[in-house]
Amino acid sequence: MRRNFKFGVGEYYHIYSRGVDKRVIFVDDADHHHFMALLFLCNSNKRFVFRDVISDISNFDRGEELLSIGAFCLMPNHVHFLVKETNESGISLFCQKIFTAYSMYFNKKYSRTGSLFEGAFKAKHADTDEYLKYLFSYIHLNPLKLLDPSWKENGLNKAKNDAVDFLGKYQFSSYNDYAGGDVMFKNIIKKSDFPEYFISEGEFLDNLRDWFDYST
Repeated sequence: MRRNFKFGVGEYYHIYSRGVDKRVIFVDDADHHHFMALLFLCNSNKRFVFRDVISDISNFDRGEELLSIGAFCLMPNHVHFLVKETNESGISLFCQKIFTAYSMYFNKKYSRTGSLFEGAFKAKHADTDEYLKYLFSYIHLNPLKLLDPSWKENGLNKAKNDAVDFLGKYQFSSYNDYAGGDVMFKNIIKKSDFPEYFISEGEFLDNLRDWFDYST
């Protein structure tokens, strides 16, 4: 994909990619866990051999980070990251590492060949404060499509408390890093490199609830 901008150090970006032909890229929980571990391990200027899912990545010496991750969400056939470019070419190198590493893992596990992701990763520049704040909600609300596929068009048909409970139990995003729930892999995100939009966990949840009645 050709982009009409160059990644700039200190700038924020929404990165996303989906499976080729919209195919499922996470078949079971182990696949999700593997990718989440890679979110931490591939954010490194070091090379490593990653044969098995590492249950405790917090003590892994990964050297210098390539970028800062502010939010992420893994959906059945696509992924979203909110990142800050902190080193020249950091985003490009990180994406090359993580998508290649995960594709190799997935193809070996499921005895397949060929591309797993649909072309090059996509990117949008979060060049306004309003859009950057919106991305924290957009990325973390993605799992609601699994609860109510038409919620964006018709508003949320489920009780708001049910929606909050569902998001809190969805382990494959950075939602609980902000909502105060249990976090499977710590140290993936780096809040300090992003604006402090949400002073408290309650403020973060209130911001998400404001979107529950949204419809297009």
